[in-house]
Amino acid sequence: MGDTFIRHIELLGYEKRFLPSQHYVYMFLVKWNDLSEKVIYRRFTEIYEFHKVLKEMFPIESGDINTENRIIPHLPAPKWFDGQRSTENRQSTLAEYCHALVNLPHKISRCLHVVNFFKVRHDDMNPVTDSQIKKPEVFLLPKDSRKNLTDITGPIILQTYRAIADYEKSSTSEMALKAGDMVDIVEKSENGWWFCQLKNRRGWVPAAYLEPMDGPDESEEQEPNYAGELYVVQKSYTAVEEDELTLKEGDTIEVIHKLLDGWWVIRKDETTGYYPSMYLQKAGEVNTSVKSELRNRSAPPRRSTIRNAKSIHKQGRKQISQETYRRNSKKYIQSRRNMQGNSQKKANVIIEKNEPQENKPKAQPAVPPRPSKDLILNRCTEITRKKIL
Repeated sequence: MGDTFIRHIELLGYEKRFLPSQHYVYMFLVKWNDLSEKVIYRRFTEIYEFHKVLKEMFPIESGDINTENRIIPHLPAPKWFDGQRSTENRQSTLAEYCHALVNLPHKISRCLHVVNFFKVRHDDMNPVTDSQIKKPEVFLLPKDSRKNLTDITGPIILQTYRAIADYEKSSTSEMALKAGDMVDIVEKSENGWWFCQLKNRRGWVPAAYLEPMDGPDESEEQEPNYAGELYVVQKSYTAVEEDELTLKEGDTIEVIHKLLDGWWVIRKDETTGYYPSMYLQKAGEVNTSVKSELRNRSAPPRRSTIRNAKSIHKQGRKQISQETYRRNSKKYIQSRRNMQGNSQKKANVIIEKNEPQENKPKAQPAVPPRPSKDLILNRCTEITRKKIL
């Protein structure tokens, strides 16, 4: 067993391929201990054969000797004919299997059999494709379906984006691009790094270098939310551009606009500016080791820093100036203060109205008149009557 091991395996979905004949392969995003992330493709028959060998290697943990000792997860055998419905329905089981596999004791989860099976192969990097035959159909597993793995999307042809400038990769997990390259987007991460594929190459690319084919505006971008969401800075950053902010670890800020390129507009007191989203964490969220490791990566470049950027669209992407962010943000802060001031005044008025009643002395009970002698003689007891005689 070497030093290389798998941190996490995530099922992305599956592909319906037509070469050499129609078949299905599952897509996995494998995250390694060196922080590299690779997408691999495996048929279910391959996965099941891997599972059988794993059980033979660890008979005690597979329950062959005593079923009570079994910790290796179950995996159903493949059907005689695996169609699209069985491929789709099996995703939840397969996702749970991979999650359980990575969390087994190290002697199992980090053994060479597991490591070698999930390593990138030649056909992962060079899948059999033919433009004359039908393009593979991709069925992605939505992120929300991690809680409900049976909720699977319909067929999704991956979105195609175009590179607006040359990009030179700085690590083995990234992919170099030339201006005009057409890439398919496998995963869009909010940290500004997107996982793309181009023919037989795959890797992470800064979203700032990509533009959609159907229009210059990003329909996924939300409008600014000047009410703001509270986030905590997990990693310090020193501003390079004038419209960026310099913050220290532990600072609390408000996010007012989440942009797809991984640079969010934030507010610190009354100052606004850009900050890398990968260095932020929502207030109240638990800080996981995976998130901490990802923050060791460098922030993606901003679109404003890209040289020789050439778009196929006549109109540029919709952009909001930093002055607009600042002005609207101050307006919101002022209106919020006014609302708080008005509510405080109302509270003071209510207190003042109640004070006179509270300070007013309480009324004392009236003393009843003494009964007459005849009333006492007629209605009172013998003892009381003797006292007045």
